[in-house]
Amino acid sequence: MFTKVLIAEDHEMTSISVTKTMRDLGISETEYTYYCDDALMLIKKAIAKGQPFDLLITDLSFEEDHRKQRISGGTELIALAKTLQADLKVLVFSAENKPALVDGLFKDLGIDGYVRKARHDAKDLRAAMETIFLGKTYLSADLKQSVKEKNTFEFTSFDITIISLLSGGTLQKNIPDYLQANHIKPSGLSSVEKRLNVMKEVLGFSKNEQLVAYCKDFGII
Repeated sequence: MFTKVLIAEDHEMTSISVTKTMRDLGISETEYTYYCDDALMLIKKAIAKGQPFDLLITDLSFEEDHRKQRISGGTELIALAKTLQADLKVLVFSAENKPALVDGLFKDLGIDGYVRKARHDAKDLRAAMETIFLGKTYLSADLKQSVKEKNTFEFTSFDITIISLLSGGTLQKNIPDYLQANHIKPSGLSSVEKRLNVMKEVLGFSKNEQLVAYCKDFGII
């Protein structure tokens, strides 16, 4: 099992819960901090001493307070930590449950596990650490299906048309005009809205702009 773990978490009760899990797993050397800047500093110091951390457990969102921070959140912390220590194992422990975000962390930043803060998350956290220690990746069961749906989602020609129109600056309310002029069915505003809502729900987005950006990034439009 891991011997040296760093916990970056700004909610004290969550930190206590995570620390207890560490004790249950027999991990005696743990450090935790409320700030991303401090987390990166601790990683640098550990490397300089020749005693690097085995695992970083971090949240994604950190609330702002009186102390100004240079690192905005967990995603940036992970990226910077990886530049300092490429082999550092990373476990994200967050309430975020958007499939696109979670999938991106695995693909773009090479995280090793993601546990969503929810009921029974202590059990999930323990399972994640045991799995990661064995050199495998871990994803909470409730997120696996969502990510699978995202990766297997098939865009129809209708989907691509309305997303392309949004990308080109056409207002959502004006999309039916284009559809009707080009004899594309369905062409009603309600149909456009329903299809956009389906795509956003499956892909884990709340705004059309996020959907458009995703489709551009992945070459869908």
